[in-house]
Order: sequence, then structure tokens, then C-alpha cells
Amino acid sequence: QVQLVESGGGSVQTGDSLRLSCTASGRTFSNNAMGWFRQAPGREREFVAVITWTEGRTYYANSVKGRFTISGDNAKNTVYLQMSSLKPEDTAVYYCAVRRYYTSGYCAHESGYQYWGQGTQVTVSS
Repeated sequence: QVQLVESGGGSVQTGDSLRLSCTASGRTFSNNAMGWFRQAPGREREFVAVITWTEGRTYYANSVKGRFTISGDNAKNTVYLQMSSLKPEDTAVYYCAVRRYYTSGYCAHESGYQYWGQGTQVTVSS
């Protein structure tokens, strides 16, 4: 099992920045990728960004590209999401997730991730 703990959420104004963190513990040795998803009220959970440990590559949803940066430290089993130029439409619960299995490129669907954090609320007001 893998446990994930997120932190760093909060309430900010449009244009502000926030940094989310997520640390994995437990059976982390076979983790292939760590990513972030988000879920706004009344909407389905959607992919935000992912970093693949085996290739060291990062991928982003179009809606956050250029504003969000995912980074991580595989040795510390920690991933970060630096969010800048935040907009009200970024308001959501943000979830960290771990994918155990390798895939060419990346996986943007939640069903491809085996472990999830409890989520952290990000609220952006205008």
C-alpha cells in the first residue's frame, strides 16, 4: 500500500500563486509516476499534471499549461505543484495520485492511478 498526504491548499485571489506538496509513504519503490488531479463542485475529476519517474518527463492539461509547474524528488517520494496566475476556474479539490505501472508517454485518466491522497482545497476568488 501507498499512503499520500497533500498540503498547501488555501484561499487566494485571482493572479496569486500557491504551491501544493504531496509525499508518498509505504510501498513506494515501484511507483512509476505521481500526478495531480482536481475536482470542482458538480464536475468530474480531471487531470492536471504528472511527472514520470522513469523518464523524468512532465505533462500538463492544456488548461494549466504555462501557469502550473509540477516537480518532484523521487528519492523523497514527494511531488510539488507550483500554481501561478491562478484563476477562479482553478477552484477545486486537488488530489495527488500515484501510478504504479509504466506507460509510454503518460496517463491522464484517473483509472490509471492506484493510490490517492485525501485532497486539498484550493479556492481562487475574483
